Amino acid sequence: MADFKPLKGYRALYHPAFNKSTAFTREEREEYGLKGLLPYKVGNQENQLERVLENLRRKASDIEKFIFLASLHERNERLFYRTVCQNIEEIMPLIYTPTVGQACKEFAHIFRRPKGFYITPEDKGQIREMLDNWPRPDTRVIVITDGQRILGLGDLGANGMGIPIGKLQLYVACAGIVPRQCLPVMLDVGTNNEELLNDPLYLGYPHKRLEGEAYYELVDEFVQAVQDKYPKALIQFEDFLTPNAYGLLSKYKDEILCFNDDIQGTASVSLAGVYAATRGMNVPFKDLRIMFLGAGSAATGIGDLMVTAFEAEGLTNEEARQRLNFVDINGLLVKSRTDLMSHNLPYAHDREQLEFVDAIREIKPHILIGATGAPGTFSQDVVEAMCAVNDRPAIFALSNPTSRAECTAEQAYRWSHGQAFFSSGSPFKPVDYAGKIMRPGQGNNAYIFPGVGLGVIASGATRITDDMFLVAAKTLAEMVSDEDLAAGALYPALTDIRSVSLAIAVKVAEEAHRSGHATEDMPDDLEAAISATMYKPVY
Repeated sequence: MADFKPLKGYRALYHPAFNKSTAFTREEREEYGLKGLLPYKVGNQENQLERVLENLRRKASDIEKFIFLASLHERNERLFYRTVCQNIEEIMPLIYTPTVGQACKEFAHIFRRPKGFYITPEDKGQIREMLDNWPRPDTRVIVITDGQRILGLGDLGANGMGIPIGKLQLYVACAGIVPRQCLPVMLDVGTNNEELLNDPLYLGYPHKRLEGEAYYELVDEFVQAVQDKYPKALIQFEDFLTPNAYGLLSKYKDEILCFNDDIQGTASVSLAGVYAATRGMNVPFKDLRIMFLGAGSAATGIGDLMVTAFEAEGLTNEEARQRLNFVDINGLLVKSRTDLMSHNLPYAHDREQLEFVDAIREIKPHILIGATGAPGTFSQDVVEAMCAVNDRPAIFALSNPTSRAECTAEQAYRWSHGQAFFSSGSPFKPVDYAGKIMRPGQGNNAYIFPGVGLGVIASGATRITDDMFLVAAKTLAEMVSDEDLAAGALYPALTDIRSVSLAIAVKVAEEAHRSGHATEDMPDDLEAAISATMYKPVY
């Protein structure tokens, strides 16, 4: 409570960061004017946590659990984060993927209390003034979306606000970013989703999407307003349509402190899984052949970082790109095609056009990565083709939410007869295959972006570089144990995620100092210094 001027009476009970509810002591009840406002018994956070879990687990559906947890977050911030941190494997799928997908689809119908900051085209010319309405002057992490490509669900308009809220909850829970330093932003430029426009409960700007120069001008006004109001703040772009995602990242990455999580965060967590897979399949990283199904911003973002990783192993840029092959709905990306977007062109090779399974048989990839948003595209034929050219193939079904995964963990293990390493973007339960428990790894960006953000804040970094995501990937891969690999997992258990985030933060901060992008002094014990700043949700 040191961050807040002591509150009195009902105000103390209705401020989520100050409130301790029944855990206010007798002395605090006297001091803060709470006598008569609480039941007699003085509780503690432990028995409050027990009560929360009891009530959470009696909810019949995941969306009801999401609503319950959102309500807890609104009334007792520390108890909410204590619940998340101590039960991360149970709670993370409820506050983020896959449940957040359903929550976004229903956002206007389950709306309780506004959280975050909304910008519409009608606010043009006023954004900097509007930011003064946000009550937290030390904002350090901003997550912004325009809601056009929410997970694999498409254009959800202002309902997409669930994504920045959820991402920032993960920043706090997974890396100890202080909640008052977080700002979720909805760039509500309309929606082309007719169902939403016809929904009387829809809360967003009720027009077709703003596009073209007017769209980019509004984004730029926001970015410049942040530079003035919060010059130390990191901006994370989230769930933008591929052309806008690349356009905004290209415009701002060398000008301000920002990154795109779908491009760079996904790339880093995927690269970490690939690094770990090389240990399990006994193939040196520099010798890998990697195939992607899907050629959007996530897939090519992974490819771009992998090129950097291959170059670090001594390959030329051309040699690195030749290790990567992409397949989209029209087949293999080859130079003879005339339908490719600019971010695809570097990966279009001079070879014959092939369909997906034929391309696997011809190119013989060690790694298969799916970023399609199209469920079932890793069919039995696909998995069997991967096994025919590898002893231990690695299969990444990264599309979110779970319902959009290219295949399930059970399918991957069964169709590969237990040969495959399997990772997904959303969680799958362990699989009992032939008497062996296989634990699918979750290639969730939450392993990467919270630690990167923590390292950026600790170092006072002015830019986020590809090398920072490269060291984050290497650090994450190093934390995968031999026991994880033996169980078919390419990532450590989620229960270790705070330790993972701290380790990544240290390496990112070191890289910021090495590259000259740090503005804070390097402490003698960097790990201890960063650990000391991490938010601990206790009272």
